[in-house]
Amino acid sequence: MRDKLEKKKDKRKSKISASRKLLLKSLMLAKAVEELDQENAEKEEEKSRYLAERVPPIRTSGLSFAQLQELCRELHDKIEIVDEERYDIEAKVIHNTREIQDLNMKVFDLRGKFKRPNLRRVRVSADAMLRALLGSKHKVSMDLRANLKSVKKEDKEDKERPVGDWRKNVEAMSGMEGRKKMFDAAKATPAQ
Repeated sequence: MRDKLEKKKDKRKSKISASRKLLLKSLMLAKAVEELDQENAEKEEEKSRYLAERVPPIRTSGLSFAQLQELCRELHDKIEIVDEERYDIEAKVIHNTREIQDLNMKVFDLRGKFKRPNLRRVRVSADAMLRALLGSKHKVSMDLRANLKSVKKEDKEDKERPVGDWRKNVEAMSGMEGRKKMFDAAKATPAQ
């Protein structure tokens, strides 16, 4: 039996040593860094290719002063158009981010901000329940308690104890053992 438990423990143990795990982690990290560098290089290459298509190289050699001025004016016009587009897009982005933040706040307010209280049992009569469900259409009253049997509980203690004058036992119940008389006597003496 003990041999079986030891074999199970051996099976559970990792077959890879700690140094081997560390080596594999370092190799995975190196591969990830290599792929990240390759991805960045591809992005830069794509960016340069896109710019080469959109913006042809400017040939300024052999142009006169007037032609250079005209070229500068064209470039300024294109820059203004691009700036306007950039400004419009930026304004749309700011508007959208504000709208997203507002919607997130509304969702946060509706969902997670308030702790939901534990529900408690509420006693509601049948009439009140029908009024809540049917509204003003409810005119029939259901008195469910009228059908119940009435049971009277008899107090045995009340029947056994005779009703008497409570003033008779004041001294006995006070526990003062005659001190009440002394107190009353002391009160009566200064009044004379």
